[in-house]
Amino acid sequence: MAQSVQRQFRIEPARSWQGLHLAELWRFRELLYFFVWRDIKVRYKQTVLGALWAIIQPLAGTALFTLFFGKLGGLSKQVDGSYALFVYTGLSLWTFHANAVSLAANSLVGSSHLIAKVYFPRLLIPISAIFSGLVDFAVAFAFLLVLMAVYRVPPSALMLTLPLFLIGTMAVAAGAGVLFSALIVSYRDFRYVITFVVQLWLFATPVLYSIDIIPAKWRLLYAANPMVGMIAGFRVAALGGKLPLDLMLASTVVTVLLLTVGLRYFSSVERRFADVI
Repeated sequence: MAQSVQRQFRIEPARSWQGLHLAELWRFRELLYFFVWRDIKVRYKQTVLGALWAIIQPLAGTALFTLFFGKLGGLSKQVDGSYALFVYTGLSLWTFHANAVSLAANSLVGSSHLIAKVYFPRLLIPISAIFSGLVDFAVAFAFLLVLMAVYRVPPSALMLTLPLFLIGTMAVAAGAGVLFSALIVSYRDFRYVITFVVQLWLFATPVLYSIDIIPAKWRLLYAANPMVGMIAGFRVAALGGKLPLDLMLASTVVTVLLLTVGLRYFSSVERRFADVI
């Protein structure tokens, strides 16, 4: 009788950039769809208002910021047109970004039961957290179109560039979210750091104020915040104006660097996730 030979394979992530296999991510794309759908269902499970929370969050922020920063702080004088529409436009994209970073950062710890038992590209977990936020953004953006009609702001040809800023924002969120998700696995204190970072990040981004108040000599340094070019460009594409190409270019470069650092660190420590999570 022929003897059967059993071979055992040990699957583990590579120790460097070789661990980032795009072909493998594509092979597990159905699992990505499952994770995204799971996150969406969990988010809206047993909620009364459901997707309306995607509107309530930026709308409540718009009302609060319009009162304190626009009326009392005088920032509305720096804006042509409605300050409320100005703020809501920025908050619609910022809210997506902030939620994506926070959800991605905590996603690995929240899926510890899967990571410890089943092999799949771990990168799918924080990526799915980012993609699941697109539903909320779509709802918030639909309401933005309603506000533009109310304030009689006609759409321009620049609106065709809106997907570019959305993709750029997803890249920024991926860079920060993937980096923090890997850090939180080993250092749980970073769960509190991410909340603090996102709060400070808001005020360092032109969501509540116009980029025109930034002195010209500081603009490129200011654009080292990768969300500066994304928010400023998104607002111009939606409401009209001249695209800040210098800020957009600088922010894009920083976005690529942030994404590179995040993926590099993630791939270097991924092999330890199952042991320490």
